[in-house]
Amino acid sequence: MIAEIGHFALILALALAVVQGTLPLIGAWRRNDSWMAVSRPTVAGQFVFVSLSLGCLMYAYVASDFSLANVAANSHSDKPLPYKFSGLWGNHEGSMLLWVWILALYGVAIAGLGGNLPPPLRARVLAIQGLVGVGFIVFLLATSNPFLRLDPAPLNGNGLNPLLQDPGLAFHPPLLYFGYVGLSVAFSFAVAALIEGKVDPAWARWVRPWSLLSWSALTAGIVLGSWWAYYELGWGGFWFWDPVENASFMPWLMATALLHSAIVAEKRDALKNWTVLLAILGFSLSLMGTFLVRSGMLTSVHSFAADPERGVFILGFLVVVIGGSLTLYAWRAPSLRSGGRFRPVSREGALVVNNLLLVTGCATVFIGTLYPLILDAISGDKVSVGPPFFESSFVWIMAPLFILTAAGPLLAWKRADLAGVMQRLALAFVAAAAAAILLVALRGGPWGAILGLTIAAWLIGGVAAEFIERLRLFRVPLGDSLRRALVLPRSAWGMSLAHAGVAILIAGTVGATNWQTERVQVMQVGESAEVAGYDFTLVSLGESQGPNYNILRGEFRVQQDGELIDTLHADKRKYWVQGMDTSEAAIRTSWIADIYVAIGDPAPAGGIAVRIYYNPLVPWIWIGALVMVLGGLVSFSDRRHRVGAPSRARRKIQAARPAENEA
Repeated sequence: MIAEIGHFALILALALAVVQGTLPLIGAWRRNDSWMAVSRPTVAGQFVFVSLSLGCLMYAYVASDFSLANVAANSHSDKPLPYKFSGLWGNHEGSMLLWVWILALYGVAIAGLGGNLPPPLRARVLAIQGLVGVGFIVFLLATSNPFLRLDPAPLNGNGLNPLLQDPGLAFHPPLLYFGYVGLSVAFSFAVAALIEGKVDPAWARWVRPWSLLSWSALTAGIVLGSWWAYYELGWGGFWFWDPVENASFMPWLMATALLHSAIVAEKRDALKNWTVLLAILGFSLSLMGTFLVRSGMLTSVHSFAADPERGVFILGFLVVVIGGSLTLYAWRAPSLRSGGRFRPVSREGALVVNNLLLVTGCATVFIGTLYPLILDAISGDKVSVGPPFFESSFVWIMAPLFILTAAGPLLAWKRADLAGVMQRLALAFVAAAAAAILLVALRGGPWGAILGLTIAAWLIGGVAAEFIERLRLFRVPLGDSLRRALVLPRSAWGMSLAHAGVAILIAGTVGATNWQTERVQVMQVGESAEVAGYDFTLVSLGESQGPNYNILRGEFRVQQDGELIDTLHADKRKYWVQGMDTSEAAIRTSWIADIYVAIGDPAPAGGIAVRIYYNPLVPWIWIGALVMVLGGLVSFSDRRHRVGAPSRARRKIQAARPAENEA
């Protein structure tokens, strides 16, 4: 009965989504206040029914109701309770229901927090959200119903994919979905603005907080997935340019460009058409990622489904959403007049270059990801585009962006004094020069690594220089600088944190990619191996049992110059139900480098395959990402994002009042 309630609730949510997507849109066109007002109760009702549906499916997982095909395929009575919860979104049907719930949650947030939005714009935004919801709920009910019954019901289930039975993967998909679906809000604002024919600074300020929230969630989700791949897959790496990894990375790049473009649209009333286009493209890339993961085109640990029928439905939805929005953009964008003018050497000019580099980088990843799939579909030829392509193309496109990032915040709006900016960047020059000299003296190469870490030092120096400039440190009394720090907008703190996080992440990525030391060999108990000045001895191999798997555990003694550093335990797990193996790497971190040990299969002649890595600066990747997310959330908390930008008419009135008072 619980499953039937969940199914019926989803049908009722669809009915409300249809009303939400039509009546408010017509009401905004006809200026009918009562029809526009329908958007808020329908949004709330849709959220209630989708929440009820999600709750019913969650109950089925926790109660191990194997009469549901979805639960039987993705859960097991012996599975630990936390993974019964996460099993809901560890499959195609459940993850799509979570996607729809997050979409409904964003709708409620817009309705509840959008009190300062003009009623016609709010009605149009919520209507577009409703139409997107209609597409996904129809997809669920028509091709991916999570409430289908099995008769007879099996005594037990097949269990969740062992790779997904991990704390990192319990949170990775929901965070990604909050990011993906968050871009639907920017998309809805863009389409609503095109229908209305108006994009102004107030519109840009309303878009920015949703873009910030989406960007922060995407950053956290991507890095959490990278961290999981690092310690769970046993290969010592953190990013492989897998097509599905790229499918999440491309919306992130577009969201980053959107954030910076929206700043220009808000502050200078410029780049309006470009900002609208980025909002459309960002959500379009999110939908494309959904298509890749669920169409059966890819074979990956990230893939959810391999049903061509579902792929055709999503492809049709892609054509309607992307094609329709881009057609509307081509029709209406020319009527959106540009605002403020600016010189090439200005903060606006720097943000334009920032956008061009981000979009070019995104296009590079797009081509490298889709070219093999398109070629295979057309000619049947198999081509592999892997890390060498992306490292030799994307990385060098991003290098100028990171160099510019240090200078951009120091540039004035409209027209900047380049000589003055270079003078204020003296600290960045010193930091970069010191880093380059030290690296050449201590490491001597490779030159790509030296260049990358020099850029990271330059960026950190630029962040420090910009902060010193804001607080006027060393130019005014220290008390005045502290008072300036206390009243500094949170968005400024957030920007500095995010840029500093990027610098730390760059340093970690460069160090781990260029200076990793690896050794792979078969080791017998008592045998030792030397890696990066450390001696690793296999002390013992033992077997034990977990909640739903058998464990083969290797104990390693790690010594340096005869002194015991640590004892590490690396596991190989065999899950009973699926008959599938996973690795649990043993990692010792000093926050400067990781010592990493993973074991493989037993060798026929005795012993076991062992992978040992020394990974310099890898912890900085996770630290940098956390600082970036923190920066995004601090900026999101700035109250200016919640009050809306004043209109030009209101500004003129406010400017006139002091003159009247003086008279």
